[in-house]
Amino acid sequence: MRLPPSFFVALQTRVRAELDRVGLDALLLDDPLDVAYLTGFSHFPNERPVAAYLPRDGAVLLLVPDLEREYAADQRAAAELVVYPEFPGERSPFAVLRDAVPAAPARAGYPPSTSVGRVAGLAAAFPGTEWVASGLVGGLRLRKTPEEIALHTEAARIADAMLAEGARLVAAAVSGGGELPTETELAGHVTRYGAAKMYAEHDDVVVVPMLTGGLVYGGANSAQPHRLPGGDRLRRGEPFMLSLGCAVGGRFVESERTFLLGEPTAEQRRYYEVVREAQQVGTEALRPGTRCVDANRACLDVIRRAGLGEFLRHRQGHGIGLGFHEPPWVADGDDTELAPGMLLSSEPGVYVPGHAGYRISDTVLVTDDGPRRLTGYPRDLTDIVIGA
Repeated sequence: MRLPPSFFVALQTRVRAELDRVGLDALLLDDPLDVAYLTGFSHFPNERPVAAYLPRDGAVLLLVPDLEREYAADQRAAAELVVYPEFPGERSPFAVLRDAVPAAPARAGYPPSTSVGRVAGLAAAFPGTEWVASGLVGGLRLRKTPEEIALHTEAARIADAMLAEGARLVAAAVSGGGELPTETELAGHVTRYGAAKMYAEHDDVVVVPMLTGGLVYGGANSAQPHRLPGGDRLRRGEPFMLSLGCAVGGRFVESERTFLLGEPTAEQRRYYEVVREAQQVGTEALRPGTRCVDANRACLDVIRRAGLGEFLRHRQGHGIGLGFHEPPWVADGDDTELAPGMLLSSEPGVYVPGHAGYRISDTVLVTDDGPRRLTGYPRDLTDIVIGA
C-alpha cells in the first residue's frame, strides 16, 4: 500500500502555505522521515546526504546520490531528482543542489535535527541565504490525514496478528511439553510471520528499515524496558512480553502485551491488573484539548496510588507516525494539547528488578469523539494467560 500522488500534491501545497505564514522562501529537509513524508521516498540513511528542497514557487527537488537514483524513481518520488555522483566527491552535494535551484532563497529553513556540519555545508553552498531552524514539517506531521490513518489501521491489524501468532507458538510449545522458544527464536518467528502476511496481502509494499519486528523478553529480562532479545528461553511460571509493531505504507503502529505462562500468582495478578487499569485510564484521557502532561499524570497516578510508583521507569506514551517514537510525548514536560488526528501509544508499565516487567501498549487515535484504539488484542487477565 502506498499513498496516492494526490496526497503529496496536497501536502506540498500545505507546506508552501506555511512557508508564507512563517516568512520563509524555501525549506530543506534531510531527516529521512521528513523526506519520506514530503516526497514518498523511503531510504536507508547513511553518510550520503538525501534531502528534499521545497521552494515557495517552483518544483520540489529531491537530492540523492547516484546510487539511489533508480530506487527513487522506482518509488515514484513526488519530486524532481537532482543527482550527485558520490560523497564526499569533488563538489559538495549541496553545491550540486544549488546549481539546480533557479534562484537562491533569501531565507530558508531546515529541521532542528539537521547536523551542525550539514548546516555549515548549506551555508557554504548558498552563501547569500539566511538559514534558520524550523519545525514546520514536524508540526504538520503531528496530525494524520485520512489517507495516513487508513495505513496505520492496516498496520494495526497486522501487528495484532503478530501478537496472536507469537502467543500461538508459545501455547503450542507448552501443550506439547517440549522446550519453550528463546527470546530470539520467538522474535524471529513473529517478524517473519508479519512480513510474510504483509507481502501476501498487499502489492507495492513500502519497505522501511524495520518493516516488522520488535522486542521479546521473558522473566527478569523484561524488567529492562528496551532490552534486545537474547538467547534465554521462556520459562513456565514467568511472564514474557511481546513488544511488536510494523509499518504499512511507511506508517507505524505498536501493539504490546505481557503474557503469563501458567496459573498466575497473586503477585503477578496484582502487577498486571494495576498496569491494565492504568492503561485504561490513560487511554481514556487521550481526548482533544487534553494536555499530554495531564494524560500522563492521570495514567501513572493509578500506578502510584497502588503503591507501585518505585517500579515506574517511563512515561505513558509517545506519538507514532513515520517513526515508532516521535512527538508529541505523553509525558511530564510536554504541554502539547491533543487534537484530532494525533496518533499515540498508551503504554504504561511497571518493572520489578529480578522479577519481571509488565506493560500493555495500544496505538490510539485521537478523534472528536474521543480515543479510538487501532490495535485491539485483548487485555483482560484471562486473555493473556497461556497454559494455565
